[in-house]
Amino acid sequence: QVQLVESGGGLVQAGGSLKLSCTTSTRTFNSLNMAWFRQAPGKGREFVAAISWGGALTNYGDSARGRFTISRDNAKNTMYLQMNRVQVEDTAIYYCAARDKSAGFLEYATVDLYDYWGQGTQVTVSS
Repeated sequence: QVQLVESGGGLVQAGGSLKLSCTTSTRTFNSLNMAWFRQAPGKGREFVAAISWGGALTNYGDSARGRFTISRDNAKNTMYLQMNRVQVEDTAIYYCAARDKSAGFLEYATVDLYDYWGQGTQVTVSS
């Protein structure tokens, strides 16, 4: 079983930066495609960014592209989301998600196809 733990959330002013982390202790971390999703109050879970098992492929949702950067360090079993120029609209609970690389990387934005989820970390952006 894969356990994911997010960290790095908090309160930040609009225009500022924040870096989120997702860590797992699984010995097969390098076999997992990973992603970040977020859920704002009253809204559904939204795709933010995804990264393939080796880090060669990345994809971003429209709201994240150009401002956020996803990365991973397989030696540390950790995935990151660098959030720059944050906006009030970025306020949400941010979730780490994972699925086995055997599923491919074509469905990176589909919530229902991710098998493992963290409990989320709250990001609040003040105006």
